[in-house]
Amino acid sequence: MTKEVQKERKPIKVIYVSSYIPRKCGIATYTKDLTNDINQLNPYALAEILAINRIEENLSYPWEVKFKINYDSLESYIQAANYVNQSEADFVLLEHEFGLYGGRGGDHILAFIQTLKKPLAVTFHTMIEDPSSDFGIAQKRLADTAKANIVMIEDSRQKLIEKYKIPEEKIAVIPHGIPDLPYGNNEKFKRKKRLSNKIVLGNINLLSENKGIEYSLEAIAKIAKEFPEIVYLVIGQTHPIVLQKEGEKYRNSLKKRIRKLGIESKVRFINEYLSLEDLLEWLQAIDIYITPYLNPIQASSGALAYAIGAGKSCISTPYLYAKEALGKERGILVPFENSQAIAEVLLNLLNNPQKRKEMEKRAYAYGRLMTWSSVALQHLDLFKTIIENDNNHH
Repeated sequence: MTKEVQKERKPIKVIYVSSYIPRKCGIATYTKDLTNDINQLNPYALAEILAINRIEENLSYPWEVKFKINYDSLESYIQAANYVNQSEADFVLLEHEFGLYGGRGGDHILAFIQTLKKPLAVTFHTMIEDPSSDFGIAQKRLADTAKANIVMIEDSRQKLIEKYKIPEEKIAVIPHGIPDLPYGNNEKFKRKKRLSNKIVLGNINLLSENKGIEYSLEAIAKIAKEFPEIVYLVIGQTHPIVLQKEGEKYRNSLKKRIRKLGIESKVRFINEYLSLEDLLEWLQAIDIYITPYLNPIQASSGALAYAIGAGKSCISTPYLYAKEALGKERGILVPFENSQAIAEVLLNLLNNPQKRKEMEKRAYAYGRLMTWSSVALQHLDLFKTIIENDNNHH
């Protein structure tokens, strides 16, 4: 970045409300990645974090976490807002996912925004379908109060307008960020992971039942005879909250199914919480990326975003994020709970390398708009606009 550009960008002091690393949660990682790149563009006012914290997790946070909000304690949300009001912050960005905040329908966070005196923007990682449910009511209050509502896909924007009656000019669509990866060259990573000469399929996520991995495994069983060099990677540990409630029930059921299908030699579990660097190495070793998720209203998927950004052939069930991200032939959608459809698409792609290559190029090109540096810039421009409008009204 040239000196001139740095000079004209006035530092913007932002406080982020979110879960945060080292917590093992998609939103925590998202906030860390986003603020890293915003800090690079906005180095004279580094991000501060108010971390939503569950006492029992006993985490030690990095220095940028200035305040821990106790998930269950209403009082703690009010104290956090007072902390912000007394700070130098220009602005607050709240990352919202249902289940992240305490109270009925996550409504403890409303005490925070009622006490807050600084301009607020909210990023909605999921849109609640029913505005009259507990979660929907809290979501509407947040959206009404915020000066700007950030969503990641067009479908969420439509819902805010139609179901939540939020004015269009208060909504910004900014995609889920991704690391900027080079195109192609997965042979190098296959060698590193001892997967040379294999056709590598797989996906990366915190494992839980709604991921639908069994449908991918059944598809593998159907095509393993025709492509004996196939291997499927199930990458990632079980979701911590699932692990607490039911242990490794889901993973064990997958292992049982693998034995029953007779594909033990075709499937590998990488059961660990991976560093970003490690995760990206596994991702780049994959030839075809599959998300057979079962939840049709899922409005974001960091894992699928990463795969698109790495220029992978992607096969997915048509949940909201996948429908939008893999449109225009950037990937292939298959019906929910349908291993036969996954098998057919796999055969089609494996037998048509040219078709696959073109699809990968389209995915990669689309991914360029979603790199973290681009997403950070879109956030900063939005903050700047909101602060200017706010100052004009005072």
